[in-house]
Amino acid sequence: MSNFSSIIAGFGGQGSLLMGKIMAYAGMLEGKEVSWCPSYGPEMRGGTANVNVIISDETVGSPVITKDADCIVALNQPSLDKFAPVVKVGGSLVINADLCTAGEVKEGVKVYAVPANKIAADNFGGSKLANLVMLGAVVYATGAIDVNGLDDTFAHVFEGGKAKFIPDNKKAFELGYEFAKNL
Repeated sequence: MSNFSSIIAGFGGQGSLLMGKIMAYAGMLEGKEVSWCPSYGPEMRGGTANVNVIISDETVGSPVITKDADCIVALNQPSLDKFAPVVKVGGSLVINADLCTAGEVKEGVKVYAVPANKIAADNFGGSKLANLVMLGAVVYATGAIDVNGLDDTFAHVFEGGKAKFIPDNKKAFELGYEFAKNL
């Protein structure tokens, strides 16, 4: 893949920025050029927060995606409504089916409706890891990052005292990946 562009969006606190950070780190560790450009303000406390992530074999000219995204990840309905029109034909729309419905989608766009909150609640007792479930589905849907490098990626993102979260985050990722694979 020479150039992959995505927008990951949700309410503040749902983990969209962390999802983007993991993807960007994975791309860096693969030797790719990456851009991680978050957009938030008071949104971090409940409004819509989003992040543009580009992973490329070439220098990234602009970190902001305004059209033709390869993938849109919507963790809630307002994010889906705002960003779904930006996904290009042949791209993927990965949605948290517990909080939004796709409705009409451009012809030629593949939709992955993932009940991320339910998967997280069933396996971890709450929806806190729904973002990692979604990330697993995104990686399956797009092939944007190499799953073989996830151990190194998680070690970079969850270093120090956060390392104790790696096993659950990895399991949540794997559950999302397998769910999307079985769609």
